[in-house]
Amino acid sequence: MPRDFFWRGYHGRREMKETIRHIIADALNRAYEAGEFSSSAFPPVEVEEPKIVAHGDFATNIAMILASAQKMAPRKIAEIILRHVNDPSGIIDKAHIAGPGFLNFFMKPSAWYAALQRVHEQGPRYGSSRTGAGKKIQVEFVSANPTGPLHVGHGRGAVVGDSVANILACCGYEVEKEYYINDAGRQIRTLGRSVYLRYCELQGRTVDFPEDCYQGDYIMDLAKAVCAEKGDVLSAMTEEDAVGLCARFAADIILEGIRKDLEAFGVTYDCWFSEQSLYDDDRVNTVLDEFKRKGIIYEKDDALWFRTSDYGDEKDRVVVRGNGETTYFASDITYHQNKYGRGFDRVIDVWGADHHGYIPRMAASVQASGYARDQFDVILVQLVNLLRGGEPVAMSTRAGEFVTLKDVVDEVGADAARFIFLTRHYGSPLDFDLEVAKKKSNDNPVYYVQYVHARISSIVRKGREQGIQAAECLETELAALRETEEIQMIRLLARYPEIVETSAELMEPHRITFYLMELSAAFHAYYNKHRVLVDRPELSKARLYLVQGVRQVIRNGLALLGVSAPEKM
Repeated sequence: MPRDFFWRGYHGRREMKETIRHIIADALNRAYEAGEFSSSAFPPVEVEEPKIVAHGDFATNIAMILASAQKMAPRKIAEIILRHVNDPSGIIDKAHIAGPGFLNFFMKPSAWYAALQRVHEQGPRYGSSRTGAGKKIQVEFVSANPTGPLHVGHGRGAVVGDSVANILACCGYEVEKEYYINDAGRQIRTLGRSVYLRYCELQGRTVDFPEDCYQGDYIMDLAKAVCAEKGDVLSAMTEEDAVGLCARFAADIILEGIRKDLEAFGVTYDCWFSEQSLYDDDRVNTVLDEFKRKGIIYEKDDALWFRTSDYGDEKDRVVVRGNGETTYFASDITYHQNKYGRGFDRVIDVWGADHHGYIPRMAASVQASGYARDQFDVILVQLVNLLRGGEPVAMSTRAGEFVTLKDVVDEVGADAARFIFLTRHYGSPLDFDLEVAKKKSNDNPVYYVQYVHARISSIVRKGREQGIQAAECLETELAALRETEEIQMIRLLARYPEIVETSAELMEPHRITFYLMELSAAFHAYYNKHRVLVDRPELSKARLYLVQGVRQVIRNGLALLGVSAPEKM
């Protein structure tokens, strides 16, 4: 790290931390050259950001780590380091020793000003990076069977997948979002049979409706649609053909409903991929034959088995049953081969938590296909507990009595649903209270954040009416920002790019949500204590410049979550 780093005016939080690390390492070397340390074998300097503001902007425990090697008390080592600190760019306000030997560094307010300027300079691009270097990633999510409407659990998976894709794209990856249409197999046949039996009832026939068929009222609605379009044509068909026709007819209608529900939820896809197409093109058999030639698939008990245990799975898995019927695993193997064949460097699947046991076999198939294990990721999304005023909302999919995603979006809005779905890590169950989601108060997390954007927009309009605008602000003008709450907000703004990058790396969009709530809390605390537009024009301009930076970052973060940033509320 060059010593004139800060003279170039780039004060990102990460770069500032790196500069402090460099200053400490330089101080260690200076102390050794001065004969104050017996050895120059210094370990890497770790610099952290204290959780408590009173403990400074940055801190290190290097003095305690060196105590044994230097045979010296940690506080004595810390004193030596401080004596040799060289701060050519003048960014350090003060430094002191805490506890057994922690070194805490407090930065000058001016050290943070360039971070605020960077927000304004980059605008909507602030927080983006080229970390992904254009690598192609596919994110496949929701992919619910077209056998019924989407429920709230699908909604959580939808916003997780959509937000992960947005965040990865923000970090320089080439991302494609895909929906895998499970339009083949047993569940589709069950759908066709369910609709056909209701169709028979409408035709005046007595029907014994089995429990393993779909029970919801929507099945009768689909049967009425078949009657309206096909009349009594099905009566002249074999039952097998009639069930097949009902299955295709119903699946098409349900899938169109799924598309519309997702669009209303702010989710669109680059590709809708049909499972049935893998069979229509005979790709499943082609892939299975290839694995048989390689000895990865073998025959036992009249069935075909995949040697998944050779790749870390607990046992081998059936791909073709003894009756000649392929399993879902067979088409999933083929589908994932197709993904990599389309040029994706990495594939991310978003599944429900109940699919946890399916990961090892899919990972095995990816490796057997010649791809690395780290080219395949699975995000498991836990259940949503729907509440109303703190009381559970009863849902029973078997009885067909369940709250659909459309019901929730219609009642609380897409913004509230999306934001609240992301207020916890997707690996933890989520309580979603419909009444809280509708509140226009700080109890509603999306309202809490959106209100800040709207409030600042109102301040900007008032400033414009008073002839105060702050499109640009020189560092000399920013010197008016010296309040603790002001510097705290700028520090938070400087952290945003790291939050985005970490969210992309860990595939955890809730980090953006948490950050936006923390930034909003900082603004609320500031706004309750200080006026933005005051009698001093120079101070008004600087404060307006600051809150506009807050507004920009909130808008950028909400965009990654697919949530709107209203100008008025």
